[in-house]
Amino acid sequence: MLRSPRAYDDDAAVSDEQPSDTGPAGTRRVAPLSPVRALHALWLEVIAGPDVGRHVIAEVDEISIGTERANDLVLTDSSVSRHHVAIAVGRRGARIRDLGSTNGTRIDGVEIAEAMLRPGQRIELGHTTFAVKAHGVVQQPLASDDHFADLLGESSAMRRVFALLPKLAAADTTLLLTGETGCGKSLLARALHRASARREGPFVIIDCGAIAPGLIESELFGHVKGAFTGATSDRPGALRAARGGTVLLEEVGELPLDLQPRLLRALEEREVTPVGSNQPVALDVRIIAATHRDLRTRVNTGDFRADLYYRLCVLTLRIPALRERRADIPLLVDSFHRELTGSPAPPDLIATFAARDWPGNVRELRAAVERAHVMGEPDAPPEAPPADDAEETVEFRVAKERIVARWEVEYLTQLMARHRGNLSQAAREARLDRNYLRELLTKRGLAPQRS
Repeated sequence: MLRSPRAYDDDAAVSDEQPSDTGPAGTRRVAPLSPVRALHALWLEVIAGPDVGRHVIAEVDEISIGTERANDLVLTDSSVSRHHVAIAVGRRGARIRDLGSTNGTRIDGVEIAEAMLRPGQRIELGHTTFAVKAHGVVQQPLASDDHFADLLGESSAMRRVFALLPKLAAADTTLLLTGETGCGKSLLARALHRASARREGPFVIIDCGAIAPGLIESELFGHVKGAFTGATSDRPGALRAARGGTVLLEEVGELPLDLQPRLLRALEEREVTPVGSNQPVALDVRIIAATHRDLRTRVNTGDFRADLYYRLCVLTLRIPALRERRADIPLLVDSFHRELTGSPAPPDLIATFAARDWPGNVRELRAAVERAHVMGEPDAPPEAPPADDAEETVEFRVAKERIVARWEVEYLTQLMARHRGNLSQAAREARLDRNYLRELLTKRGLAPQRS
């Protein structure tokens, strides 16, 4: 299975990056990019439990351990969850993450949710115990270019992704894109479509998290006239409208549980039955699904069907967050500034933005560059959450989503105000699909117009 690289570098300086002078001079590199990067790998061996003697190597690609067949190491221990832990190795070492398992994960007897691993430690999953052993290095191939279509990146994290994209574009297999909100999943999906044999066909986006639950079935599979109140004509649905092309199912993790069997059936049988009809229609599309959630955790909790997850993750690619590719911030700032103004970004703007954290990832960075252009100077860093949010005990993901939601409301409000409510003009400026922008406005409680 093709998987994406998994990096955990969250500092601005990354030792394996090539020197760059991106900025006013317009020069992107002063040294050729290395085609490979040496990375540490970790050897894990089962020393107690039903599967004694089995082992797995954790490299830069994330590996998973559990009892379901989709894992990299499949255990027979019934006290181990279907998807129990994920382990990845970055420049700073190996990181283990519990995937919401039933019986928990312990390191040297201490229960953890996420932790760094060291040689000599013991990992306990149910009745199974692993020993952590060092295992040398592996060579990770990197793309020689700092771009793929509209995607930019000089960092090793992105160039590992770029090295995989030609293979993914050539495949016609279902692909699952994972990564945080704003990291560029839809942009990458569109780039893959344009590089594929289906490039002449349509590219259709359906945001499963932005459509009213009662309309998702019709949006995906279509309906016939009279199927329900308001169905005044036939509607093909996204999977049929994209015939010969690609469908991007954004936020597929939000798909209601009762609709997941229908999507699974469509993927398995390559046909759909419109709402209100008994006649199946053959499909000719490639499915790319995207989500910011860890679907393995949702499988464990029963919120996502295991069989649908296995059908979606035939190929899996994780897109790194901006904090994992901070070396790309100067390149991105300069590119966005040139796009808006036709001139290179000022050094002080690059320096200011390179020093900030970007919880909204590339999407937030681009909006900040645009605001700096309109206002004439960089805006202040985002304010801390209100006191009630700060004092409330919430998960990191929940707290971050609240901040991103506030930012999206502010960005969309200003965007629509600049274009006086004209949806088409706003979509062109934001480089978003028009229907997706309408759905995003609805999701954030902003009244979209149909102009």
